[in-house]
Amino acid sequence: MRIAVFAGDGIGPEVTAEAVRVLEALQIDGLELVEGDVGGAAYRKHGHPLPAATLEIARSSDAILFGAVGDFSLDHLERALRPEQAVLGLRKELGLFANLRPATVFKGLEDLSTLRPEVAGKIDLLIVRELNGDVYFGEKGTRTLEDGRRQGWDMMSYAEDEVRRIAHAGFKAAQGRSKKLCSVDKANVLETSQLWRDVVIEVSAEYPDVELTHMYVDNAAMQLVKNPGAFDVIVTGNLFGDILSDQASMCVGSIGLLASASLAEGSFGLYEPIHGSAPDIAGKGLANPMATILSAAMLLRHSFGLEAEAARIEAAVAAALADGIKGGDLGGSAGTKEIGDAVLARL
Repeated sequence: MRIAVFAGDGIGPEVTAEAVRVLEALQIDGLELVEGDVGGAAYRKHGHPLPAATLEIARSSDAILFGAVGDFSLDHLERALRPEQAVLGLRKELGLFANLRPATVFKGLEDLSTLRPEVAGKIDLLIVRELNGDVYFGEKGTRTLEDGRRQGWDMMSYAEDEVRRIAHAGFKAAQGRSKKLCSVDKANVLETSQLWRDVVIEVSAEYPDVELTHMYVDNAAMQLVKNPGAFDVIVTGNLFGDILSDQASMCVGSIGLLASASLAEGSFGLYEPIHGSAPDIAGKGLANPMATILSAAMLLRHSFGLEAEAARIEAAVAAALADGIKGGDLGGSAGTKEIGDAVLARL
């Protein structure tokens, strides 16, 4: 069980260190942690946000625990050398095509949401987002029209095998939850979405135990605010998933509690909190490490099948929150190490 630990920039090293403490406390036989540099920290040391040595560590590992990347002082670099390219590079090189982002309101924290507590309290959903296709990876450019106007263009496309692959991921996720899958598209306008819907329906024949529904993305955005408790698992494309997963995180009320997984075919995955590097509080011991700790729980569950250990971590986090251990993002005063200590004590 070889885990690559890429802490990255800003608060990344601080929150990742607490997640590592939790993993080590479980005393799992065969657990090996190997560190590597990514993002701005890697650029400063090696001249590239994803050095060859780091990529080799990733390829020789069974899973990756990722902190955060981002460094405003490096925004002047050409795009290929900016810290954020580390994440995109790992997705491409390792075939990470399915992003799993759970959104759940912990008991007692309903008031953190901008939604009414009785609405927010029902949020317990998972968004499965395709990562390797769609408009983000299509051909793009700028051109000058005959009348002299400048025009930017981006091509949105999906091949049926790409849709089929993410659809299977969505159905399998639904089988492990409440067996309800909502496929989100814009099939009334986009041919890309019509193919998406057709292929998802074809795949559904292999999962008769899962209830499949379809929803246009604009309606899905409204329903996430109006009745988020109606969703169990959502499967959608790269662009729509990017937007809806961020919306869902804000419905919960704090990004400091939300983990995510980016999975390849098989059991390999990259696990990270959804928050950024937060350079304004880096090094001050103020960051909430719970999202990274919960990412470690997802790592144990999805890459190693260690459900009991993953559930122990999640229960320890929930217990700490129930006992009032909260970081500044939750209106509390607990620091990074204090929160880590609290989770370890309850583990």
